[in-house]
Amino acid sequence: MKTQNTQKEIAKNTMDMTNGSIFKSILIFSIPLILGNLLQQLYNTADSLIVGNYVGKQALAAVGSSGMLIYLLSCFFLGAASGAGILLAQYYGAKDFKNLDKALKSTLFIGVVIGLITTVLGVFSAKPLLILINTSDDVLNDASIYLRLYFIGIIFNVIYNMASGILNAFGDSKRSLLYLAIASIVNIILDFVFVKFLNLGIAGAAIATDISQFISSTLALIYLAKTRLPYRVNIFKAKPDFDMCIRILKIGLPTAIQNAVIAFSNVLIQAGVNSYGTNATAGFAAYMKVDGFNILPILSFSLAATTFVGQNIGAKKKDRVYKGMWAVLTMGIIYTGIITTVMLCFSRQIISLFSNDENVIYYGILSIKALAPFYACLCICHSLAGTIRGTGNTFAPMVIMLLSLCLFRIFWILTIAKRFNSMWGVLLTYPTSFVVCAVLMIALTVYLFKIKGNKNSSIA
Repeated sequence: MKTQNTQKEIAKNTMDMTNGSIFKSILIFSIPLILGNLLQQLYNTADSLIVGNYVGKQALAAVGSSGMLIYLLSCFFLGAASGAGILLAQYYGAKDFKNLDKALKSTLFIGVVIGLITTVLGVFSAKPLLILINTSDDVLNDASIYLRLYFIGIIFNVIYNMASGILNAFGDSKRSLLYLAIASIVNIILDFVFVKFLNLGIAGAAIATDISQFISSTLALIYLAKTRLPYRVNIFKAKPDFDMCIRILKIGLPTAIQNAVIAFSNVLIQAGVNSYGTNATAGFAAYMKVDGFNILPILSFSLAATTFVGQNIGAKKKDRVYKGMWAVLTMGIIYTGIITTVMLCFSRQIISLFSNDENVIYYGILSIKALAPFYACLCICHSLAGTIRGTGNTFAPMVIMLLSLCLFRIFWILTIAKRFNSMWGVLLTYPTSFVVCAVLMIALTVYLFKIKGNKNSSIA
């Protein structure tokens, strides 16, 4: 009877994507991921909304200046977690529970180590980094305070991402959604308490974020330690397997480095924006918070593709891989079409939520007009990259991403952008790189799936 109950619990809380409707499996898996990411973006956006309305545009600009550096780290963590997720999905698809257990313990160990290192380095390097990206003198001190306090709690963010990666690899995306929902509610409440009522300013917003991330990571760890499902692991008793750690890093580091380097190019773009003053920084910061509501669902579809492909590669069901790729692309294109329309039609109303300063609103609307029409290209890029990563090939997508979303952007910002002599030159760095990335990723997919796949009967 106990075995039967355990099997029922496994069926309820995991998702075997190797059988059944492909579109339905990916959609059901993606929805909690999208909602979770939107919630995460919501409580990140809450900081900007509240400080922008109750502290002022300098505080909004301070959060914005810190945002790109925080995004850089978050992208690295998500990349590292994706490496673990690919292995876990493949082991689960192949029902290789011995290696699955080793991978689980090693994943959390890597997360703790990365989190501790990042915390120490971040606290001491916050202000120099902000100076490096041309942060205005009138917001530098506030931005430094916010970033240092954020770094103190960064370990909780890393651990949560690793734990979430474990759950997602098994198709259990609902659990991480629940923990994010709780953290989001706590963060928004604490933002109001600390910023509006206790007058802690920008420091209060950072502390609220740290507390909410602590809550989500703690809830995830408690669940992993107590569940009877295949992903049960106790972080305090986990002994990492050295060979498995190397294997996880081998797969995850290319994606992590790719994400971090691309985010670094965004830091350079942020520096270009900062050079146009506080109004430009604040307006762009408001846009970037809204932009996350587009980018994060795209990344959710990409992760869904990686998990789906990983499980089916493990189960040796190549035909489902192709169909899964088209399903993810279809859902992503539909979503980006809707969000692009909404942002273009209601650009003033959206930016006005963050500030009533006309100069800030002007730069926010300018950012929307430059980037929103090209979201579909970014969707194609990430959906195909997620599909290829699911086969275990993380190197090829990394190269494409680095060429288009990093090197091309650096080239543009250092040469072509200057010829515009306006914010347009800086902002157009994004859409042009989206187009280049989409074209190159389509070419890579055709080569791996059609040409190489047909010759070798392999897509890995």
